[in-house]
Amino acid sequence: MESILDLFSLAGRVALVVGGNRGLGLAMAKALAEAGATIVIAARDKGKNKEAEEAIGGIYAAAGAAGLGRGVPGDSRCFSVACDVCDAASVASAVSQVVAQAGRIDILINSAGINIRGSIEQLSPEDFNKVQQVNVTGSWLAARAVVPVMKANGYGRIINIASALSLIAIPERTPYCTSKGAILQLTRSLAVELARDSINVNAILPGPFATDMNLPLLEDPAKYQAFVSKVPMGRWGELHEIGGIALYLASPASSYTTGACISVDGGWVSQ
Repeated sequence: MESILDLFSLAGRVALVVGGNRGLGLAMAKALAEAGATIVIAARDKGKNKEAEEAIGGIYAAAGAAGLGRGVPGDSRCFSVACDVCDAASVASAVSQVVAQAGRIDILINSAGINIRGSIEQLSPEDFNKVQQVNVTGSWLAARAVVPVMKANGYGRIINIASALSLIAIPERTPYCTSKGAILQLTRSLAVELARDSINVNAILPGPFATDMNLPLLEDPAKYQAFVSKVPMGRWGELHEIGGIALYLASPASSYTTGACISVDGGWVSQ
């Protein structure tokens, strides 16, 4: 039997991180890289993709310098592909490119997401639909594209990024709350569908983290304090604090975990 630490190793695994060029997506990509995975970033912004590649390449280089054998500067074990998650052809093309270059996809993290805030009277149908297309349809399209690859390899881990707002609600977030509630049901339905195919599907529900998406709250002291007051730990999450749960769900250690929706929110939704 493998040791518990061996079960958390991602050596030889390939992880496709959709929306992985910034924020929580990049933080999770870094965590998986430290565990030995080949990382592929998929997002539209090629400049940010390249920055993410360089950051992750530094992780491999540091591991190699420490004698861990995971990489050297310029290591090809991290690369990126341009991808528009709202476009089925773009998603399919991105997955094909990854398989052609890396040979497989073992892990998918669906972390691409947007948030359009406002009262229901202020928001347009286009606003509502755009959030659903990115947050829900994008995750569905990526999962749809990788499932045949994972079935062929006999191993798969799909990690959807939901939200604390999948379970609770706040005003002026109807598009976002709706989309993140849908991610929970997408996760559960897909987990049941793929349970016999050695593909586990789970969701992470982050609370407030200091990401670009939350800049409007971070820059408004009153709104920031209003959020902090809801969190029993009395603070927002730091980006590295998402890495541990991502690694668990991506690794063989989570072999009997599927359909789970795990909150990482300082206790917010437990109240």
